[in-house]
Amino acid sequence: MKLKRIMIAASGSGSGKTTITCALLKALKNRGEQIVSYKCGPDYIDPMFHEKVIGIPSKNLDTFFTGEDATRELFLQNRTEKDFVVMEGVMGLFDGLGGISEEGSSYHLAKVTETPIALVIDAKGMGRSVIPMIAGFLAYDKEHLIQGVILNKMSTSYYEIIKPLIEAELSIRVLGYFPEQKNIHIESRHLGLVMPNELEDIHKQLQVVSEKLEKTVDVEAIEHIAEQAKEFLTTQKQMNVNSCDNKGSSRPVIAVAKDEAFCFYYEDNLFMLQENGAKIAYFSPLHDTKLPDGCDALLIGGGYPELYADKLSRNVSMRNAINQAFENGMPIVAECGGFMYLHDTMTDKNGVSHTMVGVIPAACSYKGKLVRFGYVEIREKKSFFLQEGQLIKGHEFHYFDSTDNGDCCIVTKPITGREYSCVIEGENYWMGFPHLYYPSNPFFAESFVKKAEKYKEVKGFT
Repeated sequence: MKLKRIMIAASGSGSGKTTITCALLKALKNRGEQIVSYKCGPDYIDPMFHEKVIGIPSKNLDTFFTGEDATRELFLQNRTEKDFVVMEGVMGLFDGLGGISEEGSSYHLAKVTETPIALVIDAKGMGRSVIPMIAGFLAYDKEHLIQGVILNKMSTSYYEIIKPLIEAELSIRVLGYFPEQKNIHIESRHLGLVMPNELEDIHKQLQVVSEKLEKTVDVEAIEHIAEQAKEFLTTQKQMNVNSCDNKGSSRPVIAVAKDEAFCFYYEDNLFMLQENGAKIAYFSPLHDTKLPDGCDALLIGGGYPELYADKLSRNVSMRNAINQAFENGMPIVAECGGFMYLHDTMTDKNGVSHTMVGVIPAACSYKGKLVRFGYVEIREKKSFFLQEGQLIKGHEFHYFDSTDNGDCCIVTKPITGREYSCVIEGENYWMGFPHLYYPSNPFFAESFVKKAEKYKEVKGFT
């Protein structure tokens, strides 16, 4: 399969790759390309910008989560030769697991998928020193994947001076520059960028940066680089489109919390639940008063429930409905923000305590600093959702902590080997701070759906 593709990577975090990626996506879409985007790494918010703001499908790819072969399969899944794939990198190009390993880095993903790279350089405050900086990245690129550079935060006048020098000395194509946009600013919060729906005039802002990109970056050259990417040898498994098992009305329904407070979901996680036979029904703990009719399981993902704690607390009907579902034995998976929501109380950063669902007899509160961060490998002490001895991979990133984080699983940090206990679980529930990536162990999704099927059968006889 001949698949057009390019990665927008950067020299480091904060170099402007998200803004440039979004501008490029919009520019390519405006040109009539059938765009598909991916985000390297575990980040939830950048794909939301791709999907909600640009209006295109977006997923995550992570070589730590799924290794080389499975990552390649996930990448090729449902792709066609009509697609134009844009990947957004994470951190600096070579920054992987623990900041020291290639695994999990943008470069590793580009190497695994044989994707050419356009490297964004934050050139603000730099003169000729930008040349040895680029030279260093090129020297470290053993696979020769870097096919061009984009100079961010650079003036037109200096760009015209430095561009020919870079191309003459380094034999690398300078694809263009992007002047500093002081009137375009995407705010950050402790988990990353703020949500797209929180930004005023975001569509207008991105239209402006897209038009600017068209003027200062050679988009045709980027398209040409993407078209020159190597062909893939594909398998039927990789090319299988929408292979979800269709059981008709007998399929169990998994109610997924999705609104302003709960929105951190990997598309591949949801797809894997459907692939195992489940139907997805979305609901809002903020706005709805009851769970979806006939649901057989409950998934509450992460997000920013602390920003809506008062409204979540005042929705007593929904809190009672979830509590009753738990009492009835409905299977429940809750991660990070969802885990916090199920506590007795949540104390926000202003010190105000809010009553939550009460499934977990404990309190969670804002700590003012990052409590846990990074990739994790999780093993159950007693097998409920995984096969005995297996692990599932995920990541943690939270400023809140609980008086009861659970002790049903052992978490291992992959670089240091440090271990600690977490997760509250039983036969039908898994609740904890770690965000899970189901493709790292497909048995988890299969197990969750089977529990929903069993609950549906039992419910039918009562």
